[in-house]
Amino acid sequence: MEYTVCFTGHRPKSLPCGYNEEHPACKLIKYRLWQLIEGIIRKKSVTHFLSGLAEGVDTWAAEIVLDIKDEHPNITLEAAIPCENQTASWNVKSKERRDKIMAMCDKVTVLQKNYTYDCMMKRNKYMVDSSDYVIAVWNGQPSGTANTIRYAVSRNKPVYYVDLRDFKMKAL
Repeated sequence: MEYTVCFTGHRPKSLPCGYNEEHPACKLIKYRLWQLIEGIIRKKSVTHFLSGLAEGVDTWAAEIVLDIKDEHPNITLEAAIPCENQTASWNVKSKERRDKIMAMCDKVTVLQKNYTYDCMMKRNKYMVDSSDYVIAVWNGQPSGTANTIRYAVSRNKPVYYVDLRDFKMKAL
């Protein structure tokens, strides 16, 4: 049987390292994500991953999945895009990074044409509903990430996460 994982996590403004990916906290978050992804592939037979490709955790998780595809050629990556104009306010470098990832995805799902106040949560619900497990990076505070985790728990989906308060991996 094959299983699916989706990712949820904070944008750089809510991370201890901000946009500085050379910061030790950022490197540790990425390492913990890698550990969770490798572990879930080996222990739970996960073969499909879903990322919303937002800046920060979503992007990093997608890049890790793409990086380990050589070792795990059977895994696939799906981009779950909330709306066609998701990157309207992003800088050029971030847009180019997302476009590069999307070009390497096995599947791209665009949920709606234009931005609406609830399109991000619709995307998150789509990902959770399409998944068997959730991997998160969460600071413990109320946020879109917290809402997605709450929704996953309400749907009886196991959640494995990096707790940004102590950088430990935990489960709900």
